[in-house]
Amino acid sequence: MTTTAVRTPVPTARGPVSSALLDVLTGPEDTPAAAYETLASAVARAVESTEDVLADEDVQLSLFLLYLLHYGPAEFVTGEREWDPELLRIRAVLEERFERELRDRVPVPDPLPQDGAELVDAMFTMTGGEEKPTLATWLARHPSEEILREFLIHRSIYTLREADPHSWGIARLRGRAKAALVEIQSDEYGGGRPERVHATIFAQSMRGVGLDDTLDHYLDLVPAPTLASMNVMSLFGLHRRLRGAIAGHLAAFEMTSSIPNKYYGRAFRKLGYGEDVTWYYDEHVEADAVHEQIAARDLAGALAQDEPALLPDILFGAAACLYVDGLMGEHMLECWREERSSLRSAEAAL
Repeated sequence: MTTTAVRTPVPTARGPVSSALLDVLTGPEDTPAAAYETLASAVARAVESTEDVLADEDVQLSLFLLYLLHYGPAEFVTGEREWDPELLRIRAVLEERFERELRDRVPVPDPLPQDGAELVDAMFTMTGGEEKPTLATWLARHPSEEILREFLIHRSIYTLREADPHSWGIARLRGRAKAALVEIQSDEYGGGRPERVHATIFAQSMRGVGLDDTLDHYLDLVPAPTLASMNVMSLFGLHRRLRGAIAGHLAAFEMTSSIPNKYYGRAFRKLGYGEDVTWYYDEHVEADAVHEQIAARDLAGALAQDEPALLPDILFGAAACLYVDGLMGEHMLECWREERSSLRSAEAAL
């Protein structure tokens, strides 16, 4: 297992869109017009024909790779592609279909709250309730080496970059909301101590169970619901017009974190793992109990009060977080209950 930077391998295409995209990304720096045309045609067909964008392996991988250009590392990419205008135009077509389906499918409270105070109440209702987190409690009751390794593989796609998608929002907010977001993100990044950066602590958990902690090492193994969970954050974070949605997403993310992490830590301890593995989860039990109030009141509530026009998107972002992460959790739980791998390949121990 490693923390040493290594060259990122070329991912495996999952259909005509990702195949054409990878041809562009790995091809000559002076991309032939025909390559862009092939990609644009594949995208046009995909957005028209797919019945479920959130479950579409080809579309979700393609979006992930296009967003990866803003995060890195992506050493398999030739040239400087981050601001390639043709790729940005193509990404916009995929994003339009992705956002449209999210807005059509994600349930939001009706009627909408009327101000920041009502929004906070609505968000506590959305993220609260009597039921305990199903995936987390199931893992705590039925832990196994294979299942917990798969769980970490799924989570590695986002958590090795923990906080980065939400940090796009910092420059797009003002006043109380900006201060609240910075306060939360400061904790996520270890309060200035590199060894306490949450992504770093998670990497330690991966190494502790024998997994490779290299960014995107397991990309080929994770299915569309896992990629969609990361892609929805990137969509919201990279568009200023969706700054309300990224604030709402983070608020819901923090408000639903503390209790599940208690159960995740319990699952690892049941198998005899020590603090080197459980530290990440134990840290979030305490930290996110504090973040919950900051995110709900000082981030989401204050933003709705200061910019009332953003209130619907704040609520949409929160609801999208719960919905898409729910799809990811439901996929894992369904597979494990049926005693089969939740990964695209059974080779979970790469």
